[in-house]
Amino acid sequence: MISSSAISELKRIVGSHNIITEKDRLKDYSTDASSLQFMPEVVIFPEDESQISRIMKLANSYRFPVYPWGAGTGTTGGALPVNGGVVISLKRLDKILRIDPVDMIAEVQPGVITSELQREVEKIGLFYPPDPASSHISTIGGNVAECAGGLRAVKYGVTKDYVLGLRVVLPTGEIIRTGAETKKGVVGYDLTKLIVGSEGTLAIITSILVKLIPKPPYRASILLHFKDKTGAIECALNIIKRKIIPTTLEFMDSLSIRAVKISHPYLFKEDIHSLLLIELDGRRVEVEEDVAKIVDIGKKDRVESINIARREEDIGHIWEARRELSHSLYNLRPHKISHDVVVPSSKVKELILFLETLMDRYGLPIASFGHIGDGNIHVNLMHNKDDKKEVEKVEKIVLRLFKKIIDLGGTISGEHGIGITKAPYIGMELSKHSIDLMKRIKRAFDPNGILNPGKIFL
Repeated sequence: MISSSAISELKRIVGSHNIITEKDRLKDYSTDASSLQFMPEVVIFPEDESQISRIMKLANSYRFPVYPWGAGTGTTGGALPVNGGVVISLKRLDKILRIDPVDMIAEVQPGVITSELQREVEKIGLFYPPDPASSHISTIGGNVAECAGGLRAVKYGVTKDYVLGLRVVLPTGEIIRTGAETKKGVVGYDLTKLIVGSEGTLAIITSILVKLIPKPPYRASILLHFKDKTGAIECALNIIKRKIIPTTLEFMDSLSIRAVKISHPYLFKEDIHSLLLIELDGRRVEVEEDVAKIVDIGKKDRVESINIARREEDIGHIWEARRELSHSLYNLRPHKISHDVVVPSSKVKELILFLETLMDRYGLPIASFGHIGDGNIHVNLMHNKDDKKEVEKVEKIVLRLFKKIIDLGGTISGEHGIGITKAPYIGMELSKHSIDLMKRIKRAFDPNGILNPGKIFL
C-alpha cells in the first residue's frame, strides 16, 4: 500500500488535479488489450520530465512500483500494474516538438498518437514508415517501448530502425539523453537500441528523435482471392522469389475470412479460403511494373480473382477487411488469445498446416493472419474463457505452438513483446545465461526494482 504521505508528496509534484485515487476512475488504467486486469492504487499525470524525475526519486524513497502508461493498447499486459502502485500516464506529453525537413528528423513526446506524427510529416512530403495496426490510437512512446512493427515492416523495417535517440528518466530519477541527431554514431554502448523494445522496464521515455524519409509519390493496392487454403502462401513466396518487395504483404486464412464475412458479407467472393492484401509504393513506373508482375504470378498460382486499386478511396476499401479483422474474430468465439509469432517466410506454409492439425486435435478454431512478407503471423486461439475445458485446451495449444515455432527457427514474439502473458515461455527461446544477463542489466538500471516490475522475467 502506498502511504498517505507518499500520495501527498505526489500531489505536490503534479498538483491535486493531476492525480487519481478514486477506485471507479482507476479502472480505466487496470486493463489493456490482453483483457487481464490489475488495479493501480494511484494514477498520475506529469507534464514534463522534471516531474517524472521527482516521482521516480520519491518511488525509490518509499519503495512503491511505477508503471509507465501510453494508450493501453498492448496485447501482452506489458503496462499493467501487477503489484498495485502508481501508473504514470504520459498523455500530457503529447507534443510534436519539431520537424526538420533538411536533416529529415522529428522530435516528439511519447504521448503523440502515431498516426498524428505520420499525417504531420506527410504534409511536407516526408514519411514515417512504422505502421502498427493500432497506429490511430497507440502512442509513439508505446510503439518505442514495444518496438512495434506493423504492416509496412516487410519493406521499411520496424520502430527501432527509425529511432535515432531518446531522452529518458532512469528508474532512479536521473535524466539522460541517448543517441544523436546524426545517422551515424558509435560513441559508447548503444543505449537507444537497448531501451527501444525494453517494454518500459529500463527507463521512462520523455522524448523521441526519429529519422524520416521522403514520402513515396505513388501507391497501389492489390487484393488476391484463392480457393486453396495455402494458395495465398505459395503466391506470397513466389512474389518474394521474384525479388519484389511490397510495402505490405498481408495474409488471411479461411477462418479469418469467414469471421469477416459474417459481419461484412460484401467484402469477399464466395468459396474463398485464403487471400493476400498487397500494397506497393514508390515511383509510378516501378510500382506499375511490380503490379503487372504480381498479376502474372497470381494467374500462374491459380488465383480466383484480382482487384487492383490506385485511387485513395479504392485503396481504403480494399484494406477495410484488414481493419475489421481483429474485432470480427469474435464472431467465431467470445474470447481470443493472440500470439504474434514469427518464422522464416519459407516456413509459413508448414506453420499454417501445423495449425490445421492443432484444430483437428483440440476442436477449437485457430484463425491466422498477418505480415506474411516477414513471416510474422498472428495466431488467434478462439475460445470461451468461462469453459474450463476450452481454457485447458488453449494452454496445451500454446505450448505446442511455441515449441513448433522454435523448431522452425522462429521467435515467440515479433512485435507485441513479452509482458505478462509470454513471460512463462521466455525460457523456451532464450538460454539461462542470456536471461541472467538481461536480469543483471535490469538491476543495473533499476536496483530497487521500482520500474514496471513483474514483466518479461518471472
